[in-house]
Order: sequence, then structure tokens, then C-alpha cells
Amino acid sequence: MHDFIFREIKDTNILTEIEKIGFDKSYIHRAAEKFGYKNIKIYNLTSAQSNIIKQTAISVGADCATHKDVITGKIDSSDCILGGSISELKKVAEKLKFQPFNLKKLGEEIFEYLSSNTLTKHTFIVGILNITDNSFSDGGMYNDFENAKKHLDEMIADGADIIDIGAESTKPYSSPVDAEEQLKKLLPIIDFAKDKIDLSIDTRSAKVAEECLRAGAKIINDVSGLDYDKEMIDIIAKYNCPVIIQHSKGTPENMQNAPEYKDVIEEIYLDLKNKCELAKSKGIENIIIDPGIGFGKTRENNFEIIRRAEEFKSLGYPLMLGISRKSFLGIDNNEERDIFTTVFNSLIIERKVDYIRVHNVKMHKTLIDLMKMFMVR
Repeated sequence: MHDFIFREIKDTNILTEIEKIGFDKSYIHRAAEKFGYKNIKIYNLTSAQSNIIKQTAISVGADCATHKDVITGKIDSSDCILGGSISELKKVAEKLKFQPFNLKKLGEEIFEYLSSNTLTKHTFIVGILNITDNSFSDGGMYNDFENAKKHLDEMIADGADIIDIGAESTKPYSSPVDAEEQLKKLLPIIDFAKDKIDLSIDTRSAKVAEECLRAGAKIINDVSGLDYDKEMIDIIAKYNCPVIIQHSKGTPENMQNAPEYKDVIEEIYLDLKNKCELAKSKGIENIIIDPGIGFGKTRENNFEIIRRAEEFKSLGYPLMLGISRKSFLGIDNNEERDIFTTVFNSLIIERKVDYIRVHNVKMHKTLIDLMKMFMVR
């Protein structure tokens, strides 16, 4: 008698494995939902809401963790963690639509999230062009207009999808740059490149953002997450342009002065959620989120963000990360920094990040092309 043979399946696309064993193709997509498992954290529920969700989850074979005193009613509110297969969680969501205490809305939101396609089909490359004299990565190499033009053309040829241009360094302990000084550098390069590729402008200034959008830029990348200049959100709404909302704890002048978090992922997540909701209240729909690697984060925080990057996809917006050449890598020269950046960005791509912001475009274009050969999307 032969021993049984078994293996754990780690393939990101269970459909492939189900199809290979000869499963009925007409039912294959619904079957796949039974094999995909998710844990969803739901915040600030009343005890009544928590109890109903828990009992509903148990009734369909899923589960829900709540505070131990929810069942006794000794506490007023609790977070909960709802876990189960996608199929089970959809059943929970459907049942919640018939429950009181506003759980109908929660059921609708959970069902919408589970039904949405959150898988990234392709990771886009955002090439970085620093036209400053104090960039942390290139030391002002492209502060000269001719050098900036040449490098921009090189990044386009190397495969960049977007070019992100900044005329103000936001590295730790850097000082703000006057709007007029930024525009003096930005407007000529925008005029040169606007018909070649989509341009993103890395600025915290509403004045700079408006003038650059008028000149032909398409996207605004605000590393302050709309905090630095209170007029920025109105400019974004006025021009109805895509905006990258980044999390930053403090300003460049003070953000690395011993940043502390009780729960780094949760705090960033909730901060980005609040900022996105504010943007949506102004009519802004085209939002990209960025957890802000290196912006008020310890080295350990940065690694945690990379490891759990996919959790930010729950917000429902495209996700960008900028690891490139940052000091937490612990490497001094750019050639080695690019190698380690590429290693970490391979992990980021596997975690379904939509945009990677990089200095070495050519290396990352090669990386993405290679990863397409073994990644199932």
C-alpha cells in the first residue's frame, strides 16, 4: 500500500490549480471563492453589532473575533476580525443586509469589497527626476536644465510610464523651497516633456501645483498628504487631476526626530482613509495612496510597511511605494542602493503594488519583464 501524496498550494491564482484537476469550468470562479481566505478588521462596533456579526459568521462556517466582554455587554464598543473564505464572507455580507443597527450598510460594503477585483494587472514605473541642488540620491546632478532633459529622455527610453519631477527636496531635515524658485525650474522641463509622457509634480505648494497643471502636468504628488498647504485640496478639485496622497508624520524638518507609533500599519491606514474621504468630499475621485516610506518612519517601520503593503489595498485605491535609494537600506553608494532597491521592489510587486517610484528605471523595467514570466495575476 502506497502512502498518500499531498502538497500545500501557494499559487496566487487558485483557478489554475482547480482547472488542472478537471473541475467543472462552468462553476470554477465560484469554486475558487471557497479557497481564498481573508481576515477583515472592522472598527468601532457596538456590542450589539459585534454579537450579530459573530453569530452570523458562525452560522455560515466563518468566524469573528471580538473583545471578550462583548457578549456580557460590559463594554460599549469593540473592533472585530471577521475571517473566512471569500464564499463564506459573501454569505455573511448578504445576511447582514437584513440585520438592524446599520449592519445593512456594512453588509453592502463588505460584499462590494469582496466582489471588486483588487488584483493589480500591471505595476507601473514612476521615474524620479530631482531638479534640486540637494537631492539625497543624486546630489544635484540634474539641477542643470540640459542634464535634466537628457535624463528625462533616458528614463522614457528605459521604460518609465510616468515621470515624477520635484524642485524641492523633502529628505529628512531639509527646508522648504519658495514656490517661485520651484516654478523657475519646473516650468521649462514641463514644457519640454509634456507631450512625451505623463508628468507628476512632487510638490507641497498649491501655487506650484496650479501653475504646473496649467503648463501641462497631469498628476500632483503631495508628500504631506494635503496637510502642508491647506489650499492644495481645492486646486486638485478645481483641475480634477489625479493626486498622490502620501502619509507623512510631521514635516521634512522634524519627521525623523524619533517617530513613534503604537501600531504603524493601522495608524497610517486610518490616516490615509481620513484624507481620502476628505478628498472625496471635495469631489476628488482619482486618488493614489502612498504609505510614505521614510517619511516619519523608523527602519523597522519601513520594513513593516513593505511586508504588509497589500493591506493598504483594502482602502480601494491604487497603491504607490517609494523605496528607491532610501537610507533605511543601509547602503552608501547608488549602484548598490539600486540593487537592494530592486530586491525589495520585487517583493512590492508580488504584494500587488500598482506604482513603484524609482531612480533606476532601466533596472526596474527588466525586473517587471522578468517577473511577468512567473507571476500569475
